[in-house]
Amino acid sequence: MMEVRNLTFTYGKKTVNECKVLDDISFEIREGELIGLIGSSGSGKTTLIKHLNGLLKADSGDILFHGQSIYDKKYVLSKLRKEVGLVFQYPEQQLFKNTVLADVSFGPLNMGLSHEDAEKSAKESLELVGIDSDYYYVSPLELSGGQKRCVAIAGVLAMNPKILVMDEPAAGLDPGTRRSIYQLVERIKKERQIAVVLVSHHMEDVAEYADRVLVLHDHRLVRQGTVREIFNQIDYLKSIGIGVPQITDVTEKLRLSGFPIEHAAITVDEAEKMILEVLQKRKGERR
Repeated sequence: MMEVRNLTFTYGKKTVNECKVLDDISFEIREGELIGLIGSSGSGKTTLIKHLNGLLKADSGDILFHGQSIYDKKYVLSKLRKEVGLVFQYPEQQLFKNTVLADVSFGPLNMGLSHEDAEKSAKESLELVGIDSDYYYVSPLELSGGQKRCVAIAGVLAMNPKILVMDEPAAGLDPGTRRSIYQLVERIKKERQIAVVLVSHHMEDVAEYADRVLVLHDHRLVRQGTVREIFNQIDYLKSIGIGVPQITDVTEKLRLSGFPIEHAAITVDEAEKMILEVLQKRKGERR
């Protein structure tokens, strides 16, 4: 679907403040997968995702979307921005219309859809994120923090993107609401059959919901692989200031202390299953 090839980008190029932020980045985004993008603060995550829908242009390298370079002079960036939706941190701060429905309809209307089609798309997206029709004509300012976040996400979904890029979608929310947001992201991926790129500092959420993980460090892509392939590299991740899910750390310490498990667990559910199997086996041996 999308291929990033040898992407390099420098802020303040040819000035005293010149700083290389991305260095030779290459990866693919495949249809229907959820990619977790992780890295310490300042590693280049937000800068990278701004390239995916053309908000920033690389110094060198290329981005292919459906096989076509987005840097081709004839490429229409407005079409790319419709198909690659970007949800920034605290997106509810960008809600500005008088009603929820008007806010979510804004994007489709701006794309040239009729008022009727724009509202239809907006209502479908609001239904998907769990916003009841009772709220359509309410001011976004009257909603809870979690509801505002859902409305902001619906505003991007209303443009029917093929890739949804989300920068810390649950930032600032309480644990319960954060979990609801990630469950929503998973539902969006399944129901819309779209790819999701998720930037998060919460390793537990990445471990639970991602299909594949990309690791940025010092402005380079230093690792990419499945959730297990990445989070089993505990010492390496800690050495670059990222860390692993807490349950992974705990079960690795158990393993190293002699507890008979083959590897560290990635999620709490996996840890529970592994430990129960060991305890049941020991119980059977005592009989």
